[in-house]
Amino acid sequence: MYKVKVFITLRENVLDPQGTAVESALHSMAFEAVRDVRIGKYMELTIEKTDQNIDEAVKEMCERLLANTVIEDYRYDIEEVVAL
Repeated sequence: MYKVKVFITLRENVLDPQGTAVESALHSMAFEAVRDVRIGKYMELTIEKTDQNIDEAVKEMCERLLANTVIEDYRYDIEEVVAL
């Protein structure tokens, strides 16, 4: 079994109005040192072992459904879970 952690963020050149709002709110709370807040998504998937290449499968999931690759970048970590 695999535990997959997927991190999705807006591309650097895409405006992030939600991040801007959070940055502004933090400044109003006296956290003036905060700069350039970017908001993203985090997902955890548990995947059973199959004959399919896990790395290719996760990449395809991200490309086809989990991330909007026009405006978002993604990365993922795959960890094999060993049952005791």
